[in-house]
Amino acid sequence: MKSGFENARSRVIVEDLVDVIREHRVELSQIDGAIGDGDHGINMAKGFSMAAERIGPSASFTGALKVVGDVLMTEIGGAMGPLYGGFFRGMAKAGAGKDVIDAPVFAAMLDEASAAIQRMGEAKVGDKTLVDTLDPAVKAFHSAVSAGASFAGALSEMSVAAEKGRNSTISLVAKVGRSARLGERSRGALDAGAASCCLILQSMARSITALLS
Repeated sequence: MKSGFENARSRVIVEDLVDVIREHRVELSQIDGAIGDGDHGINMAKGFSMAAERIGPSASFTGALKVVGDVLMTEIGGAMGPLYGGFFRGMAKAGAGKDVIDAPVFAAMLDEASAAIQRMGEAKVGDKTLVDTLDPAVKAFHSAVSAGASFAGALSEMSVAAEKGRNSTISLVAKVGRSARLGERSRGALDAGAASCCLILQSMARSITALLS
């Protein structure tokens, strides 16, 4: 396994991500429909599809991430557009100018994405949002790297933690966002943002691991 991948030659990570979001658009909207507006998957797929059309053939990994972030931030409405816009812009900013993306660089990218989410919202772990997926996933990646795991090994730990975090939202009561108005009635359903965040992190983990092999 390699310790890193070339930024300039790895826009395929984002292309794979676009495919994953498109593939799961109906599922995400169905999840959202249980306690939300039911348009999460549709809006996400729309934004990622628009971004895909604007990612040039010479785009780098971080360049492609910035395109996705800009489109979601400025052209997709609702709460998730700006949140994920900040997420991907943060990742792009932290990795910009790096020839090789290795575990420490990717950790910094995850940190900046998480910080962007925190700056734009007030959600914390336990509030039934994408933070319940993102926070434990980022911590798991850091812990694995600190324990001496390879880049691929840390990505695997991140994926496992992301899925556990997503699943944890089933038993939670929504405390922020539109679903918070349901109170106890929101318990028993997955959070759509937590579900899409899990898809995003796991897709990147798979694609990066393939590049490292």
